[in-house]
Amino acid sequence: MSVDTQRAAAESGPVRAVEAIATALGELDAAAPPGAFYDRICAQICRVTSLERAIVFRYDEEARDVLPAGVHGVDASALTGRKVSVDSVPAARQALEADRVIETDGLEGSNDPTFLALAAGDRLCWTPMAASGRWVGVIVAARSPDAEPLPDGERSFLFALGKATALASVARMAERQRERASRMRARLDLAREIHDGVMQRLFGVSLVLERLGDGDDAARRCSEELQHALGDLRAALERPLAPEPPRVGASPAEELARLERDDRTRPVRLVEGSPELVPAPLGPLVQSVLAEAVRNARKHGQPTAIDVALRGEQGTLVLEVVNDGAGESVPCSPGVGLRLAGLEALQHGGVVEYGPRPGGRWCLRLVVPAGD
Repeated sequence: MSVDTQRAAAESGPVRAVEAIATALGELDAAAPPGAFYDRICAQICRVTSLERAIVFRYDEEARDVLPAGVHGVDASALTGRKVSVDSVPAARQALEADRVIETDGLEGSNDPTFLALAAGDRLCWTPMAASGRWVGVIVAARSPDAEPLPDGERSFLFALGKATALASVARMAERQRERASRMRARLDLAREIHDGVMQRLFGVSLVLERLGDGDDAARRCSEELQHALGDLRAALERPLAPEPPRVGASPAEELARLERDDRTRPVRLVEGSPELVPAPLGPLVQSVLAEAVRNARKHGQPTAIDVALRGEQGTLVLEVVNDGAGESVPCSPGVGLRLAGLEALQHGGVVEYGPRPGGRWCLRLVVPAGD
């Protein structure tokens, strides 16, 4: 292949990647399963390149783990329930850290059973999915072991496709957060309207009926029914308005270990207390607030370390997350994630506080009753 031909093939990579994303999105319908988009991305890769099988691994915010999201040419049932990490697959970490497409002969140092169905001694191609400084996932694809090195055009296509897929994934996550916040605002507005309008009017009517009901059975019965209705409304308004934190199988100790593995250049350190202090009912809340604090620290700051403290203080559980990377610029208002964390804490009678500390540090603090 001449130099001009190679250059033209490389330059066409981003265009073909955008076309592949558009095709994958265009083939979706309302009834498509959650992983259908990534299945189509894998199919597009095998359709327009020399690669034969592909799997998309991405970070799942609900499960807070890396899971298979889409496959092509591989038995999907063999991947059910499989979890991987950049520690178990060094080539994935190398592709993400270098932010480039790399090739390996088989697993090269990794014995992760998840890839046995994909590898089978073939050459593997690792494409990073990263956007806005976030590691979203990795596309792993296989080709014949005697195949020549990946052509520049295909490498350019895969790199652009990984970027475009990561951007699409981040955009979908942001949209889900906005929808979640919008639904919550609507529920809060409805609760406020019922409390300020309907509840007050019914209470006034019940007072009048109580005065009239001394010698009137009908008025007394109406007053009793109104009291029952007011009780039902109060119970409805006292139901949690914020969605419950996602239920995950990992314990707080496992969550701390996962957060440390995610980015060893900005480690998460438990400097005080123990995960054993977290009561089981508060586990999902603590993990949700901790994950949000670490995500914000890594996204908005440049911390060298993120220190976590867990304390029991007079019947309360206190979680503190402090990072040293805030610098002089701090956000003027909390984002959606912190607002949701605050509402989740309120459901348990707790509160989330956050703000700058001296020395360019930033602290997020959760205080929640630890008793029954």
